This record gives sequence, structure tokens and C-alpha cells, in this order.
Amino acid sequence: MTTKSNSSIQSIVALIKQAIKGETADYTTGSLRRAVLLLAIPMMLEMCMESVFAVVDIFFVSHLGKHATSTVGLTESVITIVYSLAIGVSMAATAMVARRIGEKNTEEATKAGMQAIIVAVFITVLVSVPGFIWAHKILELMGAEPETIKIGTTYTRIVMGGSLVIMLLFLINGVFRGAGDAMMAMKSLWVANICNIILCPLLIRGLGPIPALGLTGAALATTIGRGVGVLYQLYHLFNGKNLLKFKLHHLKPVSSIIKSLVTIAWPGTLQFLIGSGSWIVLASLVVQTGQSDASAGYQIAIRIVLFFLLPAWGMSNAAATLVGQNLGAKQPERAAASVLQTAKYNAVFMGVVSLIFLLFTNPIISFFTNEPMVKHYAVLAIRVVSLGYVFYGVGMVMTNAFNGAGDTRTPTVINIFGFWCIQIPLAYILAKIVGLGPLGVFIAIPVSETIITITAYILFKKGKWKTVVV
Repeated sequence: MTTKSNSSIQSIVALIKQAIKGETADYTTGSLRRAVLLLAIPMMLEMCMESVFAVVDIFFVSHLGKHATSTVGLTESVITIVYSLAIGVSMAATAMVARRIGEKNTEEATKAGMQAIIVAVFITVLVSVPGFIWAHKILELMGAEPETIKIGTTYTRIVMGGSLVIMLLFLINGVFRGAGDAMMAMKSLWVANICNIILCPLLIRGLGPIPALGLTGAALATTIGRGVGVLYQLYHLFNGKNLLKFKLHHLKPVSSIIKSLVTIAWPGTLQFLIGSGSWIVLASLVVQTGQSDASAGYQIAIRIVLFFLLPAWGMSNAAATLVGQNLGAKQPERAAASVLQTAKYNAVFMGVVSLIFLLFTNPIISFFTNEPMVKHYAVLAIRVVSLGYVFYGVGMVMTNAFNGAGDTRTPTVINIFGFWCIQIPLAYILAKIVGLGPLGVFIAIPVSETIITITAYILFKKGKWKTVVV
């Protein structure tokens, strides 16, 4: 019995080592459990780094006061529009690259990746320029207090103006993931995050000849950190040592590929814009019914929640890659089985996280703030939102399964129903009509996410996604 246990432990350790090393593997054959873990481990670590980005920023900014914290939260609520565009285009890139890799056609996979970058740059310019110019108006529309607008406009301007690095960081990692090179995606976020961790205290608080820039320093640290990550990605795309070998001639636009990317990306982008729009409304409802104390507490809570949600999203990205590659290899049943396996792992992970949040909420929040009312709202938000964690985990996997197959329209319809027909009306009714204030907003989140997950699972089991052509 002991020998068998030791053998199992050794196998798991060997698998983890292989996943972290990023060794090339064929995910269309062999053990399904092994395939899921080889992709999921580096993808979860990748998203852990994105989580650390958010927590590092809010840790340093929260010590600048509630108006600074509110500025970051409100700006992040708007910048999720850029995240939505980035994720929409990256999921299209992941689906196309994964499908071509499954067909063993690396040249077409490389072309798809480069065309996605061209599309992303064009889209980002259209968003970042207006965001840079009208930064103060953005904060006004979000219901920010005059003091928040006064100290936060420069922060918002820098973050919106630097949207391109956010877009490219997400997109290029989507290309790597589609190719099954999850380790490279992880490394790029590690590089970006290390830069951010070093720059945040230096630029916010100052050191020696470096002046203290406060909130502006936080914006510069994040933008520079992500920019370094993008440079790291581009180096590895063009150095010719990876599965995808980008060359300058790939920069030439190919209309047929761009058309296919846009066809997949626009409903995918809409899918996340719907969710982002809902989060913007929720953030606005919180600040309207609870003022800056509730807004600051809510933003701290959401950052902490995202710290654990993003690794779960990383695991769900493994499902997207496995679906795309196995459909390319004409193995739809293996694709479906990989989704169910990933959903099971994600549900267990999120269940453990939910228990941690319910048991240790106060000490976790105390690490970020000790302002009594801010802390009260942060604790309340985390405890309520974490009640739906298991459903969030399963829902993420189902959504990414559709996206990995190139069926971005089904999750879009689900999101319209879940966010705009359920979450926003319910939050408004509970917060304003029933009079629960911010608590009503918090309650609407797990209720709507649970309904979304159940709907997605039912549609997944019907199997129409298996027939999508990419």
C-alpha cells in the first residue's frame, strides 16, 4: 500500500515538474487527466500573477485613503471594457490557433496569431484615445465624489491611455494558450508582475531621488510592468524557438483570417462587455447607496475575490485549449470529457476557497484596511459573494468550453439573460426599492451567477458546440 502511495506521489510530482517546465505535449491523445493538469497548472499560475497585480495595487493604494481606493475601483470598473475587448479577441485567437494546432498545421496557427494582434491594435486605439482625453468625465459618469475626481483623473488618464499593453498581454497569452504553450503565457505575467511589485512602492511612496507620485505612481507602475511583459512575449514570438514562429511577413493582413477572427471575437467581446457593463452598474449602485466608504470596501473585496477567481479562470482556460485542439483532431467526445473533468477540479478548488473566505474574512480584510466602515462593507461583500463560489468555478469552465469551440454566441446570450435580465434588476430592487443598500448589490451577484451556471451546463450537454466550424 505504501509503495503504491509513494508511486502515486512521485507521478504527481513528475507531472507538476513537466507542467512547470512547459515541455511540448500532444493534448489530443493519452491520459485526459494528465492533459488537463499539464495545461491547468501553468494556466492557474498565470492567472495567479494577474491576481497578484490587482492585490498589490489595492494594497498600496488603500493606504492612500478611501478616495484613492475608490478611484482605482471606479477606473477598473471602466477598464474592464478594455479587458472585455482583449478577452474577446484573445478567445478568438485561442480557438483558431488551437483548432489549427489540432490539425497539425502550425503555419496557419502562426498566421492566425499574428492577424489577431493586428486586429487588437486597431481596436485598442479606438478605445484608449477617448479614454485618455475624457478621463475626468469617466469618473463623473461613474458617480465619483468631487475629491475623488480631483485626485484620480491623472490615474484614470494613464491607465486608459496605456490600454494597448493590457490588450496585447491578454491577447498574446491567448495565442500561447491556443498553441498549448501555457508555460510561456505564465512566464510573461510573472515578468510583468515582478516589475509591478518593484515599481509600485518605489513610484507611490518614493525612494531617494525618486519622488513620491502617490496614485499617479500606481498607474505608472502597472502600465510599465505590463509593457515589459508584452516585450517579453514579443521576443519569444519572434525568436524562432517555439512552436509558433512569427516572421515579419506574417504582419501582412490576411482578410479571410481577419474575417474569421472578427466573426468569433465580436460576440465574445460582447459577451464580456455585457458582464463588464453589469459590474459597472453594480459599482455605481454601491457608491450611490453607500457613498465612498461602501465603494472603497466593495473594491477591496472584489480585488480579493478576483485573487481567487482568476486562478479558477486559468483552470477553465485549459478546457478551452483542450476543446479546440480535440475538435481540430476530430475527437468531439474527448473534448466533452475534458470539460467535465476540468469542471470537477474547478468546483473542488472553489469550494475550498469559499470555506477560507467564510472562516477568515476579518483577518484577510484587516491586511488591507482598518477604517471601520470600509472594513465593514468589505467583509460583508466577501462573505455574501463567496457563497456562490462553487457555481462560479463550474460556470467558468462551461463558458470557456463554448469559447474554445469557437461558439462565442451561446455564452453571449447566456450573459445577456443572467446579467442584464437578472443581476442588474435584482441588485436595483434589493438595493434601492427594498432598501438593503450595498448588501442588496452583493446578494444579486451569487444569485445571478448560479442561474448562469445552471443554464450554461444545460446548453453544454445538448452538444451543439461540437459542430461549430472555425
